[in-house]
Amino acid sequence: MAGLPSTPLLDRVRVPADMRNLSAEQLKQLAAELRAETIHAVSQTGGHLGASLGVVELTVAVHAVFETPRDRLIWDVGHQAYPHKILTGRRGRIRTLRQGGGLSGFTRRSESEYDPFGAAHSSTSISSGLGMAVARDLKGDNRNVIAVIGDGAMSAGMAYEAMNNAGASNANLIVILNDNDMSIAPPVGAMSAYLSRLISSRPFVNLRELMGRLAKRFPAPLERAARRADEYARGLLTGGTLFEELGFYYVGPIDGHDLDHLLPVLRNLRDTEHRGPILLHVVTKKGKGYAPAEASADKYHGVVKFNVVTGEQVKAPPGPPSYTKVFANALIAEAEADPRIVAINAAMPSGTGLDLFAKKFPKRSFDVGIAEQHAVTFAAGMATEGMKPFCAIYSTFLQRGYDQVVHDVVLQGLPVRFALDRAGLVGADGATHAGAFDIAYLGCLPGIVLMAASDEVELMHMVATAAAIDDRPSAFRYPRGEGLGLELPERGTPLPIGKGRVLREGGTVAILSYGARLQEALKAAEELGARGLSTTVADARFAKPLDTELVERLARDHAVLITIEEGSVGGFGSLVLQHLAWKGLLDHGLKVRPMCLPDRFIDHENPKKQYDEAGLNAGHIVAAAVAALGAEAAALPARA
Repeated sequence: MAGLPSTPLLDRVRVPADMRNLSAEQLKQLAAELRAETIHAVSQTGGHLGASLGVVELTVAVHAVFETPRDRLIWDVGHQAYPHKILTGRRGRIRTLRQGGGLSGFTRRSESEYDPFGAAHSSTSISSGLGMAVARDLKGDNRNVIAVIGDGAMSAGMAYEAMNNAGASNANLIVILNDNDMSIAPPVGAMSAYLSRLISSRPFVNLRELMGRLAKRFPAPLERAARRADEYARGLLTGGTLFEELGFYYVGPIDGHDLDHLLPVLRNLRDTEHRGPILLHVVTKKGKGYAPAEASADKYHGVVKFNVVTGEQVKAPPGPPSYTKVFANALIAEAEADPRIVAINAAMPSGTGLDLFAKKFPKRSFDVGIAEQHAVTFAAGMATEGMKPFCAIYSTFLQRGYDQVVHDVVLQGLPVRFALDRAGLVGADGATHAGAFDIAYLGCLPGIVLMAASDEVELMHMVATAAAIDDRPSAFRYPRGEGLGLELPERGTPLPIGKGRVLREGGTVAILSYGARLQEALKAAEELGARGLSTTVADARFAKPLDTELVERLARDHAVLITIEEGSVGGFGSLVLQHLAWKGLLDHGLKVRPMCLPDRFIDHENPKKQYDEAGLNAGHIVAAAVAALGAEAAALPARA
């Protein structure tokens, strides 16, 4: 391939074992070549570049020092694992990253033995690593477990729950805190590196343990005082008091881009007989070593294909605004009219469009970090005081705050408004980011209003509707990507609660769409009409409260009723069937076909192919209707 970087040393590394006889100078060269290879690969595929560039030296050092895959290496989230994939036997496929049939953009157990734990949601590495460490001890094995977690992921409560448990269990676990944005660290330099080597060395650890055993012979008050004096003395030197309080032996901070600092400390941690959890604090820079990324505000966190020389990203042809942007602008319009409206996100301001809201209303916008549970209950607290919180969270991430949705919002009937971005299938991010389950997991909750936007104008109306609902919780879902290009009003108009709309009238087949499959339903109706099958198309708009009058009319007036949604089984179609069954409308020959996502996860691919695989495009709707009618449909002549 033209333009490939020269990588003579990397070419010799097929798996990490090939690195373990290399000198420190050779490892530095390997890191430089690995960085160049990562940049070139992501320029071809797009993906999470900045995070991967930030951990190149750390990736090289960990694989060179530890015996992976026997030693377990867990990457939190996994979007920084591209260099790891290159070094672990997947270099030949790295330019298939995030492509159909290619490598996942995250770690994945089925992809490699070097991925002991799959991840794409954050803050799971310490919990899973502790589980592996405890299992190792129960089995009598002898291996290291290393969890690498970023400073952003450390904002989630789950990380601290895991650290608290790890400290209490005293399991032998190494946690590497990859700090690329925090301000908790003192200056990183020669003195810090020296102290880190010192306190991670076997003599220092052994001496500290000896003094600890001696201190235990003191009366209890003196023993506690001695232990606290040790912790706080080390905390003053290194900044690790918080982690020490959680039961971790703290080492750092050290420069995560300096192999002369990383290698000796990692070897010390590998070789020490210290039993218990250790936290190594490394300071890195996202986008390190690639000038366009270092200069970018988001450090090229997520990129499309780009020119390696200039850093210029490939621009898509101009098109309609994305649903995310339409949501943001619609919320801004509502907030301009109502000062009680506030917006909350969980470390995804740009992903949810709330960065635009924050520019307009900085004091009414809240980014709570990677803490969906807190975001939901925080919103609930605001709702009790008469504010109108909009909690914008991807459908797949709201799963992390489900208990809070149930107990803190729905049970109390609080008017929190959930804006669920990335509803349905999402393309290159794959199954971990697909919004497949929210219709089902919210549809079972009493008293919540559920809406799904079929186009960008409907989304604006649903934002306005949610703003107007002030006596109960509500949620509305919308897909990733661009809208249809419809002319947008200045502000949405509240919809009648629980009422759908009919877009096309027919007499044989009825298609009831919930969400963004409406255009496919209309295409299917055209084809069915050409086959002589008169077809009604309706947009449900609401799953709860269901438009029962519309559902009953479609059931009574048609031979076939097809429901379609971009969600799992147990969602909108199940709510419709439940109602029809109790009304006795399934007792007299009505053929109902609920179309939803199949009962399996769908891998990364472009969305059109994903929906083909899911069986939710126009051709599939036509096939379902024709098959339901059977011989009756076959007897009808096709129209010219």
